[in-house]
Amino acid sequence: MRPDLFQSPDYYLLDDLLTDEHKLIRESARAWVKKEVSPIIEDFAQRAEFPKQLIPGLAEIGGFGPYIPTEYGGAGLDQISYGLIMQEIERGDSGIRSTSSVQSSLVMYPIWKYGNEEQRNKYLPKLATGEYIGCFGLTEPDYGSNPGGMVTNFKDMGDHYLLNGAKMWISNAPFADIAVVWAKNEEGRIHGLIVERGMEGFTTPETHNKWSLRASATGELIFDNVKVPKENLLPNKSGLGAPLGCLDSARYGIAWGAIGAAMDCYDTALRYSQERIQFDKPIGATQLQQKKLAEMITEITKAQLLTWRLGVLRNEGRATSAQISMAKRNNVAMALDIAREARQMLGGMGITGEYSIMRHMMNLESVVTYEGTHDIHLLITGMDVTGFAAFK
Repeated sequence: MRPDLFQSPDYYLLDDLLTDEHKLIRESARAWVKKEVSPIIEDFAQRAEFPKQLIPGLAEIGGFGPYIPTEYGGAGLDQISYGLIMQEIERGDSGIRSTSSVQSSLVMYPIWKYGNEEQRNKYLPKLATGEYIGCFGLTEPDYGSNPGGMVTNFKDMGDHYLLNGAKMWISNAPFADIAVVWAKNEEGRIHGLIVERGMEGFTTPETHNKWSLRASATGELIFDNVKVPKENLLPNKSGLGAPLGCLDSARYGIAWGAIGAAMDCYDTALRYSQERIQFDKPIGATQLQQKKLAEMITEITKAQLLTWRLGVLRNEGRATSAQISMAKRNNVAMALDIAREARQMLGGMGITGEYSIMRHMMNLESVVTYEGTHDIHLLITGMDVTGFAAFK
């Protein structure tokens, strides 16, 4: 693995739009990624293993629930700070950012927003420090883009609920301590329940043979007559809008994270173009390679502006789900395009683990699909501008 010499591009001087606190948070996360993630990530990706030793560090840089209030163990930061942390972590690896994003937006967020004080005090401080790792159970074997069709269900048994069903493609599942699971009650209404490891009938088999997110642990959640205490039901919101609200927060983080992956690919390709000599000159001196680099920095800059403005709207409580969908879709597609062009610029070296590009490229093939596919987010924008739901 080559030394991490990453330098962040800022073509439009967007740092001028950030506070000193924003920049300090970003630099702390960047320094941690350079020291702790970059030296080991290729090895763990090759072995398809999640580096659990990174969990305490993720907590220290605010990677777990940075916007959760301090009274529950969070850092109480704003939405731009959250985005910048996700950007820096994904610059290291999308799989590590997935662990952070799931913990923050899909586990801590619903407990904070939809839970009661007892649940918040019981779970959030331990999730913030990484003592507990959580996962989010929404997607099912037969229901991905249509989560409302889920068949996982629970019945009221008097002194407890009885949970049955299965979820798949669940990040963190193999080692998660708790799962925020979405299931239908006997009336068909969707509710969130906190399921803890060790509950009889609850298993989390790991998913193997992935070509993408190899340094992230993925698995299933199986519920076979699991007895869930009634106090583990999230009481303050039900219906499909509850899990979708969590996904808004996660998708927002992805929009920032994808920029980090794109930046890393661009920085690697730029540095290579200045060093690689062909036909007696650096390849960066040729028109075709300059065209690729110019297009990369243009698209990164546009994505930076998009997410910064979205962060301002999130801070003001004015961002819509459709705006978040647009940013997630645009930025992940942008990052994929840049990864592919950067890989070509490196020629054969681009497919090796000596450079990060091919790993980013494979990871982004998952990011473009999870938490709303590329096509579904397009249809969300289409519905928003026309008023017609094409996917129903």
